[in-house]
Amino acid sequence: MSDTITAVRAALLHFIADPAITGDQAYQYFPDGLLIVKNGYVDQIGDAEQLLPLLPQSITVNHYPNCLITPGFIDTHIHYPQTGMIASYGEQLLDWLDKYTFPAEMAFVNQAHAAEVAEVFLDELLRNGTTTALVFGTVHPESVDAFFSQAQQRKLRMIAGKVMMDRQAPEALLDTPDASYQQSKALIERWHQQDRLLYAVTPRFAITSSNEQLAKAGQLLQEFPDVYLHTHLSENTDEIELIKQLFPDAEDYLDVYDKHQLLGSQSIFAHGVHLCDDQCRRLAETDSALAFCPSSNLFLGSGLFDLAKMEKYGVKVGMGTDVGAGTSFSLLQTLGDGYKVSQLKGQQLSPLKSFYLASLGGAKALNLDSKIGNFAKGKEADFVVLDYQATPLIKYRLEHTTDLAEKLFVLTMLGDDRAVAATYIMGQLAYQKEKV
Repeated sequence: MSDTITAVRAALLHFIADPAITGDQAYQYFPDGLLIVKNGYVDQIGDAEQLLPLLPQSITVNHYPNCLITPGFIDTHIHYPQTGMIASYGEQLLDWLDKYTFPAEMAFVNQAHAAEVAEVFLDELLRNGTTTALVFGTVHPESVDAFFSQAQQRKLRMIAGKVMMDRQAPEALLDTPDASYQQSKALIERWHQQDRLLYAVTPRFAITSSNEQLAKAGQLLQEFPDVYLHTHLSENTDEIELIKQLFPDAEDYLDVYDKHQLLGSQSIFAHGVHLCDDQCRRLAETDSALAFCPSSNLFLGSGLFDLAKMEKYGVKVGMGTDVGAGTSFSLLQTLGDGYKVSQLKGQQLSPLKSFYLASLGGAKALNLDSKIGNFAKGKEADFVVLDYQATPLIKYRLEHTTDLAEKLFVLTMLGDDRAVAATYIMGQLAYQKEKV
């Protein structure tokens, strides 16, 4: 069988390390670059003038003038069942869950409804250049079946799981420790490692899981050591106070999870806004990761994530849109909010670090950097083409930029889904913006 070769030409950027640590050595940039994909995997990147003569004449080059190719964006925390309730007004976390989230999630007992929402959700991800996401389902196994079925059809690398929730929520959304274990186990056996799909054991957060259920989550991680753990941590001060009441024997919020063996290299905790030094140290020791969700944290008034503190302790960090408390599927907009959060903390989030967090940083947080996150030879060829002329304002502003970092910053501050010209999955075009 002959090889399938795709060649895409534009400016090209990817990261090989964290720019906060290695500076300009952290990335490769080709002002006129060529990405060559063979059978869905990265084969070569480099200057277009050097690589074009090496291509067989039969290969068509997809040329995107005035555009930038980057690895596909990686969203390390998002809720697909909340797609239909994004931009719901006026509450902080716990009241917001009761008023909007739980009622919306009750409908996912119906697999046809779940499939319909999953289709809209995945369309939005691709339209925004997101090619991998760590995704919450609902308590219903049907929600996960529907999501994975849709993701599999699109050949996407996605991670998802059924919510485990046995208290502190409406009766219609509760399972039991044993039922959550049995249902999660069946879903793992059905979906984990099927094509590009991966499973995450998903207790919603410690408030809605008893000690018995968290122990079952830990049991699943022991029995299936290559699955993920995905939950929430220290998002909101009222949440943290309730945790103290519910788990009086725990030293702190993170310790609740730690006592149940839920920390590790495949454990991702969303938010981590209010963490002390000891908790940061423990996350780093166990190689656990945090999802930085600035848009959601601002929207719910939860607080300001301390990225510099996480860098100090060496905690892995990826970016999360956290839709539906997050107000956009766009990781460009999320990076813009991340910059603003850092400003409020008296810190600076550089444009290069931003794009690192949305690509290789996210891949490292998900322990998937051997497969995705940059254009190293042999990586899965998921990538996004960003349009430097997406809007009149972006086009005008970029005419006044002087270097790459400034161009990236403009994209994070002024960009959104309109800036995505195309999204490719395994080297194949999966989304293309309609020409106006």
